[in-house]
This record gives sequence, structure tokens and C-alpha cells, in this order.
Amino acid sequence: MDRVILGRTGLECTVMGVGCGGPSRAGQSTGNTVAESVAVVRQALDAGINIVDTSEAYGTEEIVGQAIRGLDRGSLALSTKKGVRGAISPQDVVQSLEASLKRLGTDYVDLYHLHAVVLEDYERLLHEIVPVMQRLRDQGKIRYLAISERFGADTQHAMLQRALQDDVWDVMMVGFNPLNQSARTRVFPHTIEKEIGVLIMFAVRRALSRPERLREVLDELIARGEVDPGEIDPRDPLGFLVHEGGATSVPDAAYRFCRDEPGTHVVLSGTGNPAHLQANLASFERPPLPEADRRRLEQIFRHVDSVAGN
Repeated sequence: MDRVILGRTGLECTVMGVGCGGPSRAGQSTGNTVAESVAVVRQALDAGINIVDTSEAYGTEEIVGQAIRGLDRGSLALSTKKGVRGAISPQDVVQSLEASLKRLGTDYVDLYHLHAVVLEDYERLLHEIVPVMQRLRDQGKIRYLAISERFGADTQHAMLQRALQDDVWDVMMVGFNPLNQSARTRVFPHTIEKEIGVLIMFAVRRALSRPERLREVLDELIARGEVDPGEIDPRDPLGFLVHEGGATSVPDAAYRFCRDEPGTHVVLSGTGNPAHLQANLASFERPPLPEADRRRLEQIFRHVDSVAGN
């Protein structure tokens, strides 16, 4: 598995990260027992993945804590998050971090995010909450400050564009996939300039894993004038990606598309299924997509900024 330096953090991370949120939540949303979810996360770590993302909101911090037990903590990058809905206080952040550390079984986290921030909350969080995060960093409980967007509600990256004006964020979690590539012009040039680490979420969601949902999303995009129907086959819109020398599936193409986008560092991939995990690991070890396929994806979805891929 290739590794990259996560921006100015200096952390050396695998290009695939284990995502313990999303629709699966390490299998907790799809019927796994806790032991089964722990085993899947550990399977990824044993395969060489060294960065894991979770959150207090996901209910998977204890699963991650069990999965990393006995491993070399210094070789891992742990990412977790503080939910910001409602009027959270500095004391809330301190208490939440302490609880997260206990569930994870560690005395520090590498990345601590403000989770799913929207533009209207940003200024308050910047002035009231970031100072306490900086103090926790100075105490050694957080290594790097991070922020994630609420991509489903902010598909045009308004919050991140505002956050990029402040030099306090070491890492940003960004929504990006073949259907909505707007971060290419709105976010990545600035994260590259500032050497901000980028974690990609939403690389594969329902529209890129379920053909019927993809057709529904494309109908919406065509109706809004964001996709030209003449540029796709309505029966199999992304079928051109799957061929000898190309992708093995649409999700495989999506992961590779995101991995090789300039400005991205780590692409999060989540599942509670061992076979699915193995397929995802294989995607990240394959070569870049054929250039013609990549250019065609960029052409078809060049005007899209209204969907997240759900």
C-alpha cells in the first residue's frame, strides 16, 4: 500500500484509510456484532493500513480501541471528531475528548476534528472552540487540529472555503467523488498552497455502488442542466469505466479516481464486510485509471456541485 505525507503534519499515512462512520459504521449499521466489527478493522490494520477515522457520533471509538490494542501506537494515525451541533462550550470539548481517549484506549489522538461544520456556525467555533483545541494540543492530547464539512448539506464547500482563510487547520476532511468534483477548484488549490492534509470522504456512496440510485441521481442532474444527456449512456452511465485495463467496477474506479486527484492524501473507505474490505484494499493497489477514462469522468461531471453521491 502506497504511503503519503499528510501535508504539514508530517505523518506518513497509507493512501487508504479505515473509515468507521458512513452508512456502515464498521458494520454496526448492517448487523455486525461488536466482535465482527473489531475483526474487520483489525483486518485492515493487519493488511498495512495505518490511519483510522472515527467519531464520538459514530459509536465506533470503542471498536477502534479494541482493534488497535496491542499494536504499536506510534505507527498509527488516529482521527476522531467532536460533534458541533448545538451550542457546545469549551468544557464540552474537554469532556468529549477525555471520553474519546478513554474509549480509544490512548492518551492522545493524532487528528481531532470539529465534525460536520456548516458555514453559519464557523465563526463562533473559530473564536470559542479553537482556542481550547489549541490548549489541548499544547497539553499533548491532540497532535493536529482538523475540521470536516457537512458535505451532504454543503456540496459547494462554502464552509471549507471560509475555513481556508484561517491558518489554524492542519487537516481538512473533504467530500469528493466522480459525481461532484467541485473541490478540485474550490478547495484543493488552497490546501496545496497551505500544505493542509486532506482526508477524502464520500468517495463511494449509494450512487456509486447501486446502479438504480446512480440513474436517479443522473436524472436529477440532467433536469437541473448539470449533466448533458448526450454525454452518457442512460442504460449504463458509467459502464465505460469497466473494461480490460480499466476498472473492475464503478466503486473501484471511484476509489482510484479520488486517490490520484492532486491535493488528496488519504481516501477513507468503510465497510463491515471482510470480503468487501479485501476488494477495497485491492482497488488502492491498482494503477491509475486510464487517462481517457479519467478525462471522460471530468468532462461528464464538470458542472456538478449539487449532489454528494448519497
